Amino acid sequence: MSEFVLTCCSTVDLTNEYLKERNIPYVSFHVQLGEDTYADDMGLSISQEELFKRMLDGEDAKTSQVTVQQYLDFFKGFLEEGKDVLHIALSSGISGTYNSACVAAQELKEEYPDRKLYVVDSYAASAGFGLVIDTLADMRDNGADIEELKSWIETNKKRMHHWFFTTDLTFFIKGGRVSKTSGFVGNLLGICPLLNVDCEGKLAPREKIRGKKKVIKRTLEVMLEHVQDGKDYSGKCFISQAGCFDDARALADKIEEALPKLNGGVQIYEIGATIGCHTGPGTVALFFWGDERVD
Repeated sequence: MSEFVLTCCSTVDLTNEYLKERNIPYVSFHVQLGEDTYADDMGLSISQEELFKRMLDGEDAKTSQVTVQQYLDFFKGFLEEGKDVLHIALSSGISGTYNSACVAAQELKEEYPDRKLYVVDSYAASAGFGLVIDTLADMRDNGADIEELKSWIETNKKRMHHWFFTTDLTFFIKGGRVSKTSGFVGNLLGICPLLNVDCEGKLAPREKIRGKKKVIKRTLEVMLEHVQDGKDYSGKCFISQAGCFDDARALADKIEEALPKLNGGVQIYEIGATIGCHTGPGTVALFFWGDERVD
């Protein structure tokens, strides 16, 4: 069996310590904040706290996806070591990075015809992307080979659920995802939109809910409607949060009470710089394995 490496993008929104421990190399997106450019490296180059402070102070925040050249350099190191590569990319419904990875992979396959280099569109983002990677790493460590991992994730990736809400529409308005009028009224009335990632890997608004307590309650209800095995769910559950740990913890407490068989309880991570540039502070995102996304 050929040795292989499982890789991903920095937008898994986990931690450097976790990825190092699990032997999962990653390639970084970049963010531009004012005149400064930083690698999205899970807080090493710029903390979430500093990012949001500078955004709230009025500095423009932009993101740049991983380039074809970055992917060429990233993949080539593993191929030269005689390793095959399974790269899982951020959803193509959110970013063009999957296409860049595919272009790089095609070029390298001609240079390394005896090596396997697979690129898979995760249809996932943030710690949902992270939970996909976590699951694949568990399978790898239990003896699955690169072909088995690729086949499994292609079959099951639409079972990764992403449900998220925000209590602050400021940067959704700024990014054009919410109109200024709707955003103004929404903030005035305390509207917390509930969104998810749809079957094409794109962001989709689902419900408008008034009040933080109600949207947390509704997020749990949605999870119970879709989660694998219902209240007997024994898989993992991740949450990522953007400067609102207490809100994330409140949702996690309700989930742990409703689903006592959870594997390891609810694990809470920070939303990283790339995703955070678009959400700003106030977003809580929930991820779990469930039924297949059909819309």
